[in-house]
Amino acid sequence: MEKNKIFMSRSKHKGPYVDNKLFNINMKNEIKTSSRASEIIPKFIGKTFQVHNGKTFSNVQIIKEMVGHKLGEFSPTRQKFAFKKKKKK
Repeated sequence: MEKNKIFMSRSKHKGPYVDNKLFNINMKNEIKTSSRASEIIPKFIGKTFQVHNGKTFSNVQIIKEMVGHKLGEFSPTRQKFAFKKKKKK
């Protein structure tokens, strides 16, 4: 078994997981979804998804290089943290 493989992928005979609501999309340009686990398929190229990150919806424009990845990878759930500087008295 490979050491660098952290998780098991979905079996090939099942195919990629895509939420049923996303499969039945018509010619809409913006699709609002909270299904972060859905995999991006070639049918989605050129569409804009609004993916829920737990608080808000972030726009994700699908391009050819994203095929095979999950929608949640492109909608970060955590904000960048920075310490506040103290004011001098």
